Amino acid sequence: MRLRIGILFLVIHLVACKTYFGYELKPGVDHMEKVLDVLGQPAMRWQRGDGTEQLVFPRGPMGYRTYKVTIDKEGRMLGIENVLNENNFTLIQPGMNKEDVLHILGPSQPNWTVYFERRNELVWEWRYCDTWNEAARFNVLFDYTDGTVRSTLSLTESQRGICGKERCSC
Repeated sequence: MRLRIGILFLVIHLVACKTYFGYELKPGVDHMEKVLDVLGQPAMRWQRGDGTEQLVFPRGPMGYRTYKVTIDKEGRMLGIENVLNENNFTLIQPGMNKEDVLHILGPSQPNWTVYFERRNELVWEWRYCDTWNEAARFNVLFDYTDGTVRSTLSLTESQRGICGKERCSC
C-alpha cells in the first residue's frame, strides 16, 4: 500500500513540475529575469517584427542543443525550443545569407568554423543529437565571396571517425 501511495505522489510531482529540456521554465508565467537566471546570458538576441524578442542559448561545444527562447512585449517567456534538429536543418537552403542561418540555428561553434581557400568556402558546424540518439554534426557551406549558402551536410560522429568504430551516443 505504501509503495502505491509513493508512486502516486511521484507521478503527481512529475506532472506538476513540468520542465523543458531539464529547465524549470513555464511559458506564459516566467519572465525574462528568470530565463536569464536559469540559462545565463544569450549568445544572440534580436527583435522580431511582431514585437517579440528572440534569445539564443547555445550549449556547445560538447552539448547537443541550442535553445531559442521567445519573449513577449511584456517580458514574459512564450516558449523555449531546441533548434538543432532535422526540421530546422531542412529550412537551410542554397542562396540564404548568414543572418538567415543564424536566425534559424543560432551561432555555430567558432572553433569549428573553417575556411577552405581552394574552394573559396566557409563552413559553419553545429553538434546535435540525431533522431537515433547518435551524436552528429551539421555543416552549412557558404560561398566565401558573397556569403550565401552553397549546401549543407550532416554526418554522425562515428561516420566522421570521431568515435573510432563505436557508435557515439548522446
